[in-house]
Amino acid sequence: MKKLSLVLALLCFSLMTTAQTKVGTIDADYILSQMPEISEVNKGIEEYNANLKSDMEATIKKYDSLVQNYQEKSTEFTDEERKKEESEIIALENEIKNFRQRASVMIQMRRNKLSQPLYEKIDKAMLEVIKEEGFTQILHAGGNALAFADQRFDITEKVMKKLGIEIPEQPKPEASEN
Repeated sequence: MKKLSLVLALLCFSLMTTAQTKVGTIDADYILSQMPEISEVNKGIEEYNANLKSDMEATIKKYDSLVQNYQEKSTEFTDEERKKEESEIIALENEIKNFRQRASVMIQMRRNKLSQPLYEKIDKAMLEVIKEEGFTQILHAGGNALAFADQRFDITEKVMKKLGIEIPEQPKPEASEN
């Protein structure tokens, strides 16, 4: 009898707790893509990418020049000069390889830095909607991370309205029920 009472008490408690929970979803990446300021972010990333590319091309040009000089004058070099030239060429080769490996990370870091103020604006508007509508939890719906989400609890468009972003005519893709 005690066990039955305990189970009923836990069941009632869990139902009360569930009743107090209001879960919604948001697609912050979709909102970000609709913000007018994203064009400035993209422009900044393109400029940064162009600068990286320019730096890379200058390093490759220097490398090509060193290799050509080495090939033309290698017979004139002493052993010490040859080792010095080879070391310089190898160092530039390594620098080029490392730069290529780091470039995508550097671009992503710049993207994050430039996008941060926009995500802060989205967060502020989202918090206003959460407070106004009494949500207790908001899940990120972007990238099809959710198996299913009822569109009635998606606050994406409400946050866009708070930010003054015009909502496009075509509906955004819904999460699949698979």
